[in-house]
Amino acid sequence: MSEFNKKLILEDGSEYKGFGFGADRESVCEIVFNTSMVGYQEIISDPSYTDQAVVMSYPLIGNYGITDEDFESKMVNLGGLIVREVNENPSNFRFTRTLTELLQDYDVPGIYGVDTRKLVRSIRDNGSGKVLITDISTDTESAVKRLKETQLRRDAVSRCSCKKRWYARTTNPRFNVVAIDCGMKMNIVRELNAHGCNVTVVPYNTSPEEIMKMNPDGLFISNGPGDPEDVPEVIATLRSLRGRLPMFGICLGHQLIALSYGAKTYKLKFGHRGGNHPVKDLSTGKIEITSQNHSYAVDEASVPGTGLKVSHINLLDNTVEGLCSEADKVFSVQYHPESAPGPQDSTYLFDRFIENMTGNIHSENGGR
Repeated sequence: MSEFNKKLILEDGSEYKGFGFGADRESVCEIVFNTSMVGYQEIISDPSYTDQAVVMSYPLIGNYGITDEDFESKMVNLGGLIVREVNENPSNFRFTRTLTELLQDYDVPGIYGVDTRKLVRSIRDNGSGKVLITDISTDTESAVKRLKETQLRRDAVSRCSCKKRWYARTTNPRFNVVAIDCGMKMNIVRELNAHGCNVTVVPYNTSPEEIMKMNPDGLFISNGPGDPEDVPEVIATLRSLRGRLPMFGICLGHQLIALSYGAKTYKLKFGHRGGNHPVKDLSTGKIEITSQNHSYAVDEASVPGTGLKVSHINLLDNTVEGLCSEADKVFSVQYHPESAPGPQDSTYLFDRFIENMTGNIHSENGGR
C-alpha cells in the first residue's frame, strides 16, 4: 500500500493518518460520529450535518453507490467524511455515482484508511471537538494552534434554510401544513404528503403574520444544524403562535419548541447519531428504536412549570426525547420518526399530528 497522504489533527494534538478521497482541500470543522451501518447517502445529504466532519463507525462505506432518488436535500454541506474503507466499485443497479464522485461534486474532503474504532472511542471519551483535515506534511503544533484560534460558524440554519417558500402538494389533500425550514429532510415532506397534507415550506425567519396568512391547519418545525439558541427568530415565532395552531417539531424543531416555552437546552458530550437508539414512550410504556442525529438536548430539570411535560426518554442516557402540551396541541420529539435512514417504529407520530389538526379548536381558521 502506498504511503499516507492525509491526516486528521484533533485539538488535543492526536493524529489519525489516512488517504484522501473526494475534494482535495483542507477543512476545519466539528468532528462527530454516526453508528449506522447503511444510509450514508441520506446522512451526507442531511442538512443537520452542516460544517461537521462525520466519522462512520461501520468499516466499509460506499458499497451501493449514490442514487438520484435518495437525497435528503439538494445540498451537501458536510465539513468532511471519515471512513475506514471506501468502496469504489458499488454493486447496485440504481447507482449513478460513486461516493468519491459525490464528494468531489460538492467539494467535500474525505479521508479513508483511518483507525475509526480508535477515533470513535476518543470522541466518546473526550467529547466532540474541532478537527483539521489536512495534508500529511502539516505541522501538528501549528495545526493545534490554528484549531484553538478558529471559531466555528454559527449561521448554519440561515445557510440551510430555503430562501423563498415552496410547495409540496398531494392528491386529495385534507390539511394545509406550513413547515418552517431550518434544514429540513425531504422524507419529512414525503411523510406529510402521504398523510394527506399539502405542505408549504417557508424560510426559518418567516414572521408569524406571514404564516397565518397562509391559512394553515398546522405548523411543522423541522430538523436542522447547530445550537437552537442561534435562531431566536424561530423561537419568537413559535411563542407568538402557541395555542393558535397545532405544532409538531422534530430534532432542532423539538429544541426550539422547548425554548419557546421557557425550557433550557444544553450540549451533549458527543451527541446521538445512529439508527438504533431505544426510546421509551412514557404514556404507553412502549419502546421504540429510533434514528437520531443531534448535539443538543432539552434540560429535563427546566421543563416543570413551562406548560410542557416530558413524553419520551432515551433509555441509553435518560435524556429527554419528547415533549408535549395537550392544551396547546403541541408535541415534539428529539429523534427522527421519518427515518431515512433508520427504523420506522415512530411514524405514528405523523398520525398524531393529523389527529391534532382534525380536532383543532385553537386555529383561527377553525380547522378543516
